[in-house]
Amino acid sequence: MTAPASFDLAGRVALVTGASSGIGREIARGLAEAGAAVVLVARRAQELERACREIEAEGGRAARIGADLADRHALRDAAARAGDFFGPPDILVNAAGVNRRGAILELADADWDATMAINLAAPFFLANALAPAMLRRGWGRIINIASLQSQRAFPMSAPYGASKGGIVQLTRAQAEAFSKDGVTANAIAPGFFPTELTAPVVDDPVRWRRMAESTFARRNGELHDLRGTAVFLASRASDYVTGQTIFVDGGFSAG
Repeated sequence: MTAPASFDLAGRVALVTGASSGIGREIARGLAEAGAAVVLVARRAQELERACREIEAEGGRAARIGADLADRHALRDAAARAGDFFGPPDILVNAAGVNRRGAILELADADWDATMAINLAAPFFLANALAPAMLRRGWGRIINIASLQSQRAFPMSAPYGASKGGIVQLTRAQAEAFSKDGVTANAIAPGFFPTELTAPVVDDPVRWRRMAESTFARRNGELHDLRGTAVFLASRASDYVTGQTIFVDGGFSAG
């Protein structure tokens, strides 16, 4: 049995940032599995090449662009090159992220600036660079990555929480601006997932178990849990869904 046509991404092109590891990498694999050609963007060349080969080994089409999205010039260059491989992107997934941890009174200017540059400014400027072509074609998808911290404060990560609160509002603003012309904007808010950003928690078995116990599902997320939501938001199945933040968190945010 094949998937419904409304979820089919054949013929679509997706640009996925933060695609060398974690959530970005998993979403890129999910979109490729659904038929999209994917352009992976990240800083680390070896990990990026490995992710690209992984998708190709699974039968997908992938290309890569090495870029530090905190650098505005590199960001604009990546956006300009995005269509060189498979044509202009129909789908933008902003998954690149950093979390500079520390007590709120001890964080440096650089911690705040780096967090905002990657987590909030890059999604804004990439969407502004790629959305005009989507609008001309009358179809497009912007998928941002929010967080549990979009709606509640966690200790030792004030800049991250502020940036993810901003992502929810940016998503709404993009939806208001673009949806009437066929380009939707939505966000995915993951719960507790094992990634490089969450490694300090994952490596503490007591804390990691307590997090699992705080969810309705009584487990923490596995990266493949994000694929279905990403494909839904990237496909025609979500034509009438825009401006929303979908929490993929095992019920944690509903408690």
